[in-house]
Amino acid sequence: MISSSEPPNQEVTKALLDWSQGDKDALARLMPLIYDELHRLASRYMRRENPGHTLQATALINEAYIRLVDQTRVRWQNRAHFLAIAAQTMRRILIDHARSHQYAKRGSGASKISLDEAPALSAQQASDLVELNEALTRLAAIDPRKSRVVELRFFGGLTTEEAAEVLQTSPATVLRDWSMAKAWLYREMSRSNEP
Repeated sequence: MISSSEPPNQEVTKALLDWSQGDKDALARLMPLIYDELHRLASRYMRRENPGHTLQATALINEAYIRLVDQTRVRWQNRAHFLAIAAQTMRRILIDHARSHQYAKRGSGASKISLDEAPALSAQQASDLVELNEALTRLAAIDPRKSRVVELRFFGGLTTEEAAEVLQTSPATVLRDWSMAKAWLYREMSRSNEP
């Protein structure tokens, strides 16, 4: 059994590279190495959801796993890259779930939120998540890197350094992009809530 401490990056990277090269057994070696981190990531997402949410962290991991297994065209680089893709996959699953349950009605009295307040949300969470996703999509059309920074930091829970590694840029650039993206998203989401 793998301990809950961070898995050795070299083992994870080797398994990811083997998987990228078509080795189906590599995924079986990878999952025990990365499962604790995936569970931490899924738990972080689920803490932001309504208390009665029909998905549990384990179900979110399982659904993400099914989607990740189908990722045959991805050239995995390292642990941070894998976690970034896993975070993006989990985000999409929750957005799809929120949309399917019709939580995304605009103008339904949704409260305005900032990214810093988002982890403490309550009943409006699914609607706000969909609204944030839509704003992120608009930001991506203008500045894809800033959108990725938000995705990696907010949704993926990656540190500034990990996000910089995934984006192949400096931590200072990530911090600048994070700050500017939060301001842009706040303004954009405020506009969409105006009558």
